[in-house]
Amino acid sequence: MTEQDDIQAIMAEVPHRYPFLLVDRVVGCEPGQWITALKNVTYNEPFFPGHFPSQPVMPGVLIVEALAQAGLVLGHRTVEAEGGTIVYFAGIDGARFKRQVVPGDQLLLQLEIGQAKKRLWRFDAEAWVGDELACSAQLMAIPDRRSGS
Repeated sequence: MTEQDDIQAIMAEVPHRYPFLLVDRVVGCEPGQWITALKNVTYNEPFFPGHFPSQPVMPGVLIVEALAQAGLVLGHRTVEAEGGTIVYFAGIDGARFKRQVVPGDQLLLQLEIGQAKKRLWRFDAEAWVGDELACSAQLMAIPDRRSGS
């Protein structure tokens, strides 16, 4: 793990904070191409008491949110390298949930920029638990390449 991949660096790249910061660590990244990140799922997550409390399951929308946040880190590192400022989440297509995510699981978040046009990026996104696919989706983002605030 390099200095740029720790939680402090992630917090500098995304505006999210507890309880909505869902990326714990970046394990690899090639700006403009791909990112691999981790989300550790613990029983202490604030959503478990209200989401199937007798048999806790991570809500699918939060799995997609974790993927989107990993995409935000990739987007930030990409536009920063190009002199830009921020990336905005723009949409979701084809989200599929293949496996329940429960306390004790570790989500491996993998995203590749599948198509990058001037105003719209498409990410191919997958969340894995071990060797099992938990979720796949196509995410879209709009990069803001303006300098400054």
